Amino acid sequence: MHKKLPFIVLLFLTFVVKAQDRPIKIIDEQKANRLFLYAVNENEKDLDVMITVTGTGFRQSKAKPRLTRIPATSKVNIKSLIIERGKTPQYEYELVVNDSLSRRALKRPFELIKIEAKRPILIYRTEKCTTCDTLIANLEKSIYLFKTEKLSDQPKMEAYLTKSLANSATPLESLSTPILNLGGKIFVDIETYEQLMDKLKEIE
Repeated sequence: MHKKLPFIVLLFLTFVVKAQDRPIKIIDEQKANRLFLYAVNENEKDLDVMITVTGTGFRQSKAKPRLTRIPATSKVNIKSLIIERGKTPQYEYELVVNDSLSRRALKRPFELIKIEAKRPILIYRTEKCTTCDTLIANLEKSIYLFKTEKLSDQPKMEAYLTKSLANSATPLESLSTPILNLGGKIFVDIETYEQLMDKLKEIE
């Protein structure tokens, strides 16, 4: 478990590109006498990021800051600070974010992360669902976070769907497709991962 230090962090975004839907996040993690800063890219495209850190209670490399490639949906260690003995680090940073990728950008090891889709994905599983397992397996391999629940564990939703589908060609008790809640909208006609991606783009 990492010890939480009372860091003072001030964020200045000096340049944010229009194509950047979600701001780059900077998170920190302490290991022994080092404080590692990670850039987290929750966008579905690569970005180049440069960080300049100032403050007290730590030492850092004197090398000039350089752009670092942060691949889509990834986390990259972008800076390492050495905590001075008996000091509490206080730091602030400037962040430059660029979607015009540079050939000279540093390429560092990265960790892929999961992100929320533009509309949160919730799958209600029914007893007769024949395509749920395949859809869920594909989502598990994707970049997206999602949740699944048994419809029988949600009596209010089950009652609502029973009533809504009572006069449809396929009533709830005969439904063999997943029931998807995408940001509050219910869909019963999505069977595949590809159809789900198309629907998410459609309702953005």
